[in-house]
Amino acid sequence: MQASNCSTPSLRLALLAGLLLATTGVVPVALAQTAPAPVAAAQPVIAAGTVPDEATKAAVLGRLRELYGAQRVVDRIEVDAVIAPPNWRERVVAMLGPDLQQVSGGELKIDGNSVRISGQVGNEAERQQVTSALATAAGPSYLVKNALRGGGNAKQDLLDAALADRIIEFQSGSATLTPAGTAILDEMVVALQQVGDQQVQVIGHTDDVGRREANVALSLQRAIAVKAYLEGHGVAADNLSVQGFGPDRPIADNATDEGRARNRRIEFRVL
Repeated sequence: MQASNCSTPSLRLALLAGLLLATTGVVPVALAQTAPAPVAAAQPVIAAGTVPDEATKAAVLGRLRELYGAQRVVDRIEVDAVIAPPNWRERVVAMLGPDLQQVSGGELKIDGNSVRISGQVGNEAERQQVTSALATAAGPSYLVKNALRGGGNAKQDLLDAALADRIIEFQSGSATLTPAGTAILDEMVVALQQVGDQQVQVIGHTDDVGRREANVALSLQRAIAVKAYLEGHGVAADNLSVQGFGPDRPIADNATDEGRARNRRIEFRVL
C-alpha cells in the first residue's frame, strides 16, 4: 500500500488461515477470515495500512495484542498525514471486540460509515450477538450490515440470500404489511418452498421508541402477520412458528432514523 497518495486512513489486519481485518477506501476497517480456524490455533494477526498518527497505531496494536496476544500480532501499519473522520480511532478500536473471535471465514469491512460483516459463526444467537456488539461499538454514524452465516446451515444461507438484508415494511405502528413488504415476502415464499419440510421461525424486531412491552407485542403481531401471509401463499403452516423480541436485539444504533429503520425488521431462522 502506498501511503503518499492516501487522503483517508486505512487499516488492514490479517490472521493467516483464520482472520483478516481490513480498511480500504474512505476510512475503512475490515475483518476477514479466509478459513475457519480454532481460536486456539496460533495464527499470526498482520496489521497493515495507513493511519493518521502514532497514537492511532498504538491504540490499534494494543487492542489486537489484548485480543490475540503480543506474539501473534505483526505490525505493518504506516503513519501518514491522512484525514480521519471525527473519533475514528475510538470507533475502530471499539469495533475490535472479543465477539469478532466467534467469526471464521469472513470479513468485517468498514468503508466510511458503512460496516459490513460476513463469515461463519456457530449459530443464530452468535450471529445476532456479533452484529449487535458491532452496532453498539460503531455508534449512530455507522450503518452495520449483517452477512454472517450461522451454523453452516445451507438452508439458512438460502433464506438469508433471499431476504438479502432487506426490511419487510409495515404501516407505521401496526402489523399491516405494505406493498413493498408483501413483494419481498413473495420472494421468501419461493425460498421457503425450496427449504422444504424444515421448521422455520419468523421473528419480529422493533426499534426502541415507546414502551418495551408495547414493542414486544407489536413485533410478535408482525411476525404473526408474516406467517399468515406466507401460509396464504402456499407455505406449510406446520413448518412455521413465530417469536417477537421487540427492541431487545438491535443490529443498528437507535439514535438515528436510519438505525431505527434497520432495527424494525423481520428475520427468518431455520430451527
